[in-house]
Amino acid sequence: MISVEEHRARVREVVGTRPVVRRPLADCAGLVLAEDLAAGVSLPPFDNSAMDGYAVRAADVADAREDAPVHLPVAADIPAGHVDVPALEPGTAHRIMTGAPLPEGADSVVMVERTDGGTERVAISTAVTPGLHVRRAGEDVTAGTIVLRSGTVLGPAHLGLAAAVGVDRLPVYAPPRVLVVSTGTELVHPPTPLRHGQIYESNSVMLVAGLTELGCEVEVVRSVADDVAHFRAAVEPRLTEVDLVVTSGGVSAGAYEVVKDSLTDTGVTFTKVAMQPGGPQGCGLWHGVPVVTLPGNPVSVLVSFEVFVRPALRAALGHRDADRPRVRARLTEALTPPKGKRQYRRGRYTPGTDGTTGVVAPQGGPGSHLLASLAQANCLIVLDGESTEVPEGSLVDVLLL
Repeated sequence: MISVEEHRARVREVVGTRPVVRRPLADCAGLVLAEDLAAGVSLPPFDNSAMDGYAVRAADVADAREDAPVHLPVAADIPAGHVDVPALEPGTAHRIMTGAPLPEGADSVVMVERTDGGTERVAISTAVTPGLHVRRAGEDVTAGTIVLRSGTVLGPAHLGLAAAVGVDRLPVYAPPRVLVVSTGTELVHPPTPLRHGQIYESNSVMLVAGLTELGCEVEVVRSVADDVAHFRAAVEPRLTEVDLVVTSGGVSAGAYEVVKDSLTDTGVTFTKVAMQPGGPQGCGLWHGVPVVTLPGNPVSVLVSFEVFVRPALRAALGHRDADRPRVRARLTEALTPPKGKRQYRRGRYTPGTDGTTGVVAPQGGPGSHLLASLAQANCLIVLDGESTEVPEGSLVDVLLL
């Protein structure tokens, strides 16, 4: 058997690093920026009004009060988007809308609520200070400065900022096209009625959900029968269309292990990892395409995805934090992991309060077929296999899902 760390390194090497592509902003949500982005323009690009109101010289309304308003002629209207803005002459006002350019000569804006809203002459009932309700050019961003750093996971605010500085495409790590292959003659698809000896296929559903969450483009070949010719006919022609193949099932030591039988001596290496669940694993290159082979039991599939596939893909996609968050917590009950294997147990983590250590309650038993307890879990309890007895109250590592 090899260690979890050794197989993680193998999978990471096989998956590699994704190329950088320039994508339209609308297609970049959730992806990782591959290069620093410098602003091509300042934000705001010009002095503009922060309010609907009147652009004035502060000195012209210095004596304005509620009971003694100052009356000024309205010399111009300046709506947002107006590009030909006349200068403001002393002793006049320009009616101005939010976001419109501040006219030359004006130094402040009186909000419309402190006026009578006049269109030819306006009564202003408050004094203002220079700069009031004015957004200065470059107040937010100065042209030429770095506004987004390489490694940023692009969310709505980042993409909005990129658009605001005049960018329509960004360099990002290209999500891979992944082919998910579930194997097993016993597998059928809902809602087909089950016959004795058959089960519903769920592995591809879990893998597609996990891969899609990472931004991958996913294709699926479901329920491939335990037959080498059938497997190769279903998968091999698609290799030219994908960047990664992830299989489930058919990798153990018994008979009818279709993935192992099909891919042995092709560049894919099969091994046993010192972990529970998910001991049988494999990875390598098949016709130059990265392949990661996972075991077939549902819990083994999802745990293997979390331990090996997800972090490898996140690293390939440029994420700095490839792994799930890890915390320490106290067990609410004793556990008995197998000696010499790292065990991943389903758990329910509750954070501590006021700086206290959180607690984690095991969910269900260790069996790799117990999918319901995994659906109830919000974490994986990581037991290092150094001891077969982990008492209640012990501090353990917890991977937050």
